[in-house]
Amino acid sequence: MEETIITSVQNARIKHVVALQQKSSLRREEGLFVVEGQREIDHCKACGYEVVEEYIRDVNVTPQVYEKMAYRGSTEGHIAVVRCREHTLSILRSALPLGSSKNSQFSNKNTPLVVVLESVEKPGNLGAILRSAEAAGIDALIVCDPLTDLYNPNVIRASIGGVFCVPTAVCTSQECIAFLKQHGIKILTAQLQDSYEYYDYDMTQGTAIVMGTESTGLTNQWREAADAHIRIPMLGRLDSLNVSVSAAILMYEAVRQRQSKNL
Repeated sequence: MEETIITSVQNARIKHVVALQQKSSLRREEGLFVVEGQREIDHCKACGYEVVEEYIRDVNVTPQVYEKMAYRGSTEGHIAVVRCREHTLSILRSALPLGSSKNSQFSNKNTPLVVVLESVEKPGNLGAILRSAEAAGIDALIVCDPLTDLYNPNVIRASIGGVFCVPTAVCTSQECIAFLKQHGIKILTAQLQDSYEYYDYDMTQGTAIVMGTESTGLTNQWREAADAHIRIPMLGRLDSLNVSVSAAILMYEAVRQRQSKNL
């Protein structure tokens, strides 16, 4: 039986989608989030996410109802409600997978490349970093003590689906430091103080590139845990770059070094 087209913005299902777009607490409580756009939905499905509901403009919702649901414009008239995944370190360890000894490496790659973000608060920056991480073939991204959630609509939008493709874990900084040290992954913290140029450090070994917030940088626990402190030279009057730009520069330096050694 063909589904009746939804014509009212007061429909309970439509109001639920709008609430999921707006409220991170509801996303956490129900384990659901919203994806807009054909490209993003295709990435979501290709990466094995479970789609619970789909709404298509002029098929099962009117244009007026779709406009009410949509968080942004130009989304090809397609919205989906999707089930969240868990993003724990244990799941990340299982997915990669990892060994258990102190000096072990990822068993499927001898030189894992991981990006770590501490207390990221701007969804657009997190999404942009996920997009770059996917493009650079990063093995994993770990978000420590986050101030935004992975399924924020702006994260999904800025990542253009990278959030679905990059193996990602969410944890505390303390848990992440222990995880990296357990698996023999060198910690490189991006910071201005007590550091040297990023291209002078060997990133062909197992490496974690750690980024802090734009306003305060990294906390002392990361600075003290680091194997090396690196910086991007600032040749103008400003003393920093957007964190997503910095992360992309450092990721692709690691890619350059690894390609030059055919890793």
